[in-house]
Amino acid sequence: MKLFVGLGNPGAKYAQNRHNIGFMALDRIAADHGFAPWRSKFQGQITEGRLGRDKVLLLKPETFMNLSGQSVGEAMRFYKLDSTDVVVFHDEIDLAPAKVRLKSGGGHAGHNGLRSIHQHISPQYDRVRLGVGHPGHKDRVPGYVLSDFAKADQNWLDDVLRGISDGAAHLADDEGPKFLNAVALRVTPPRPSTGTKGKPDQKQAEPAPTAPPEDTRSTLQKLADKFR
Repeated sequence: MKLFVGLGNPGAKYAQNRHNIGFMALDRIAADHGFAPWRSKFQGQITEGRLGRDKVLLLKPETFMNLSGQSVGEAMRFYKLDSTDVVVFHDEIDLAPAKVRLKSGGGHAGHNGLRSIHQHISPQYDRVRLGVGHPGHKDRVPGYVLSDFAKADQNWLDDVLRGISDGAAHLADDEGPKFLNAVALRVTPPRPSTGTKGKPDQKQAEPAPTAPPEDTRSTLQKLADKFR
C-alpha cells in the first residue's frame, strides 16, 4: 500500500496558491479515479481507493505547511507503513513551470513542508517535484509561493494535473519513468506527422512521361534506314 501526500495550507484563502499544488494534484487523482469521500483524520483529510492493482491512501495535512510531518507520521504509523511507501507531491521553485521530476531521499532544500516530514519520518521517501518557477530573488519567494497561480498559468497547470492523474497508477506501482511519460504526453503531446518520409506503403510521385522526339527524316531516308 502507498501513501500519497499532497502539501499545502488548509482553507479557501490558500486554495489556489502555488504552495498548494500538492493538494491540487491529490484532488485530481481522487476525482478521476473514484476514491472514497474525504474524511478528517490524522490532522488532515484522507481518502482511499485503488490505482491499478494497488491500494493507495491520499492525505492532505491540515496542520499548515510547517507542521506537515505530524500528520504524515501519524498516518504512516497507523497503517504500519515504511517511509519508503510515502510519496510527497510538493511545489518546487527550482523547476520551471510545468516541469515535473521524481526524487527519492535527499535534502529538503529549504522547503518547510519537507523539512517537517524529514523530522517525523526520515528523509527516505519519494517526492514528486512540481515546478512553479522562481520569482527571481530569494527575498520574494515567500510571497510568490503564497500567491495564486496567474491566469496565464492555468493551461499548463491543468495539463500537469491531468498528466499526474493519468500516470498515478504507474507511480503507485513504482514505475517512475512511465509516470513521467504520462505527464509529458499531456504537457508536450507529440505532433502529428504530415510528411511521407519513412512510410514504405506510400508511393512516391513518379515524373510525368515525356513525348518522344519528332522524326524529321524524309520517306526515302526512313526506307533506307529500315534496310540497314
